[in-house]
Amino acid sequence: MTYQEIAFETVNVNRQGQIVEREKLRAKQFVEELANGVFLEMMAIPGGAFLMGSAQGRGYDDERPQHRVKVASFLMGKHPITQAQWAAVMGEHTGRFRGDLRPVENVSWDAAQTFCRRLANTTGRHTRLPSEAEWEYACRAGTTTPFSCGWTITTELANYNGLFTFAAEPEGVYRHAPTAAGSFPPNAFGLHDMHGNLWEWCADPWHESYAGAPADCQLWTAGGHPALRVLRGGSWHDTPDVCRSAVRLKLPKSEGDDFCGFRVATSLPDERIPA
Repeated sequence: MTYQEIAFETVNVNRQGQIVEREKLRAKQFVEELANGVFLEMMAIPGGAFLMGSAQGRGYDDERPQHRVKVASFLMGKHPITQAQWAAVMGEHTGRFRGDLRPVENVSWDAAQTFCRRLANTTGRHTRLPSEAEWEYACRAGTTTPFSCGWTITTELANYNGLFTFAAEPEGVYRHAPTAAGSFPPNAFGLHDMHGNLWEWCADPWHESYAGAPADCQLWTAGGHPALRVLRGGSWHDTPDVCRSAVRLKLPKSEGDDFCGFRVATSLPDERIPA
């Protein structure tokens, strides 16, 4: 795994979907070669704390109670796992929408776990699905608005069903398929496609609400439904409302569909990150 520092630009929009701010940022990225010409890029997510979920009067009941969570630093995939990355680790292709740079879909939670184990055996590092708290923290990237880009979203910033709107933005396009990794601007942590494109599996079993949720970012297993797992982020054929940072979805862990994908997480490398 090699270290790089990358530069990128994020955008912030108002309720009309107009870009009101552009910010140039830098972040630490680690790159792992999986096969000839196929690389896994992971962003260093700094530790911190955030309010997880939605306040009373916003969102859905399963997004409450809103609660403060402390998150340790970790690495998270810059993009959802692509079809080329999947094939490099699993030795086969899968999914409905073909294209090496498109995210792999029609993947169950069980299959995603198998990928993580095989990748860990190759790299010697514990590779896993992110916890639900890690996922939302990484998605928000320091924001408290419904989306990491602000009060609404547009189809110039994410892939979802743009025939529907969230705030006062105009209608956009409905692409009817996942888009290639890196097609849209990243959030402030350098992560792409955290809103829309594909729902992403998290490690946690499903809980009906956040009542009793831990105050740290660890996997929350107590009291959960072991056969149901959490997905986050929305997908290419969802309305923008369910692509918000706080939205949650449950599915049986043995099932996949053409709207289900995932990205991986791991601990920071043992060596010191250059300042």
